[in-house]
Amino acid sequence: MNLWFRLLWLLLTTAFRPRLSLPGEASVLPFRVWPHDLDTSLHMNNGRYWTLMDLGRTDLMLRSGLWRAVLKHRWVPVVNAGKIRFRREVRLFRPFRLETTILCWSESWLVMQHRILTTGRDGAEIVAAVALVRAALYDKAGRAYVPVVRLLAEIGVTAESPEPAPEVAAFLAAEEAMRQAGAASG
Repeated sequence: MNLWFRLLWLLLTTAFRPRLSLPGEASVLPFRVWPHDLDTSLHMNNGRYWTLMDLGRTDLMLRSGLWRAVLKHRWVPVVNAGKIRFRREVRLFRPFRLETTILCWSESWLVMQHRILTTGRDGAEIVAAVALVRAALYDKAGRAYVPVVRLLAEIGVTAESPEPAPEVAAFLAAEEAMRQAGAASG
C-alpha cells in the first residue's frame, strides 16, 4: 500500500513542480527509506528500487505533458528490458533522490537511466544504484508499439536520438542476444 501513497503524492504534487522539457531534462524525485522498504538485511529491498523507478518514469510522463496522449490514445507504458547495478546500500530513514533521464531511442523504444543518489557522512554525493531500462508505449488498439517520433510529436518535440553511450550499446546488445536465445528455445 505504501507505493500507492507515493503515487498519490506524486500525482497531487505534479502541478506544483516545473514542466519537464524532454528528452533532455531529468525527473528528480526525493524519497526516504521507510521500514516497509526494507528487506531482511535492513537496507532497501532490491525490488523496491525497480518499483520506485516506475514513479520516475511516471513523473517524466506527467511533467512533460505526455500523459494526455497516453490517456487519449489508451497507450500502455511497457518496460521490456532492464539492468541494474547496486553500488551502495541505502539504510532505514536515509533520504535519497531518484533521477530519471532519457538517454536515446530507436524507432519504437526509449532507453532511460535511473540513478539513486544519496549523500555520505561528508556530504558528498553517492550513487547508490544505477539502472538502464528499455521502455515503450504500446497501442493496444493498433497492436503495435507507438513510434517514438509520434510520442515526441505529442509533446511538440522533434529531435534526433543521441548515439548510445558504450554502456547503453552493451545493454542493448545483451538484450538482443537474450531475445534471440529465447526465440530459439521456444
